[in-house]
Amino acid sequence: MKNFVFISPNFPEKYWQFCDELQKNGVRVLGIGDAPKQALSPELKRALTEYYHVDSIADYDQMYRAVGYFAWKYGHIDWIESNNEFWLETDARLRTDFNVNTGIKTDGIEAFKEKSEMKKYYAKGGIRTARQIKCSAGLEAVRRFSGDAGFPLFAKPDVGVGAGGAHKIENEAALEAFFAHTPQVECYVIEEFITGDICTYDAIVNSQGELLVESMCVCPPSIADIVNNNLDSTYYVEKKMSENLRFWGRRTVEAFGVKSRFVHLEFFRLNKAHRGLGEPGDFVALEVNMRPGGGYTPDMINYAHNISMFKIWADMIAFDRRTTPDPHDDYYCVFAGRRDNVRYALDHQAMLSKYGEAMMMAPRIDEALAGAMGNQAYIARFRTEAERDAFLADACHRV
Repeated sequence: MKNFVFISPNFPEKYWQFCDELQKNGVRVLGIGDAPKQALSPELKRALTEYYHVDSIADYDQMYRAVGYFAWKYGHIDWIESNNEFWLETDARLRTDFNVNTGIKTDGIEAFKEKSEMKKYYAKGGIRTARQIKCSAGLEAVRRFSGDAGFPLFAKPDVGVGAGGAHKIENEAALEAFFAHTPQVECYVIEEFITGDICTYDAIVNSQGELLVESMCVCPPSIADIVNNNLDSTYYVEKKMSENLRFWGRRTVEAFGVKSRFVHLEFFRLNKAHRGLGEPGDFVALEVNMRPGGGYTPDMINYAHNISMFKIWADMIAFDRRTTPDPHDDYYCVFAGRRDNVRYALDHQAMLSKYGEAMMMAPRIDEALAGAMGNQAYIARFRTEAERDAFLADACHRV
């Protein structure tokens, strides 16, 4: 029996399904988290062989002792994983310290943690990406960079999750202000500004680098725009993947040497020609995430393609292959996140009544995620673009 240590299996809440599918495959699932055991859902408790509570996952000594206890009680640990970018470095450090060879270790983490390091792997694979400079190079070097790239520019932490700390810099005065007033400015990178939809290539890769499942999401407003401008959060899983995105997604997986993982790869789909990067409709790499898409994205992929990403991932862990067929029954699956402080033309009950069987889920969003996703979500699926767009119009019609 394989011993799988799942870090923070209770957050996001839907992650209990990863644990459930693992234990159905005969894997011993051992959880570590900072939530009290009594706070775990009944489904998660049933899936876990044992749960070890720590005061803080950020306290590495506690995490080390937890894994050490499991190794003493159950034998060698075969997998350590959180499927959460926030704990990527902790996962890698524990794998290194306990000689777990089924994932990224500390000597390989920079490629997936630092946006500046990602550029080297994109270059190795011949993958187009925005030009970038580290702010640690100094204001004068960034000024020279701006002279070539032009304004606006986009600044973001070299290490970070989501849109936290991101800034659009419109002109030289704003650039000087950014350097003067941003704490730890040397930890940022600055890129040329690119406009277009953000599209994601979502996949599960086995130990041989083979793709077990592939899917595509389209995110019309960026997370940065949603957070900074209090917009409604909307995105959708495409019914069919763009073959152009499939090509660049697979090329990125190969360039980064991805094995035995989820990937959530972000690309810009250009909406206008951009010097040195391409024409409208071309894809330009944004960043690599070695985890599932955030929030309800795994569920949405399931609804869009009538599959279970939770099971396919657990099959990859247990058998290194997929055990279920692809039904090739595809929908658009759409997410719309509303904000409690905004009035909408259709209220909650009206949305549920109008979309009936098309509505797959209507969850409240955890407060920790509400800034990016809204407070009340609606997830529905449709066969046609017209139905998809009508749903988004209704969900986001403010009064």
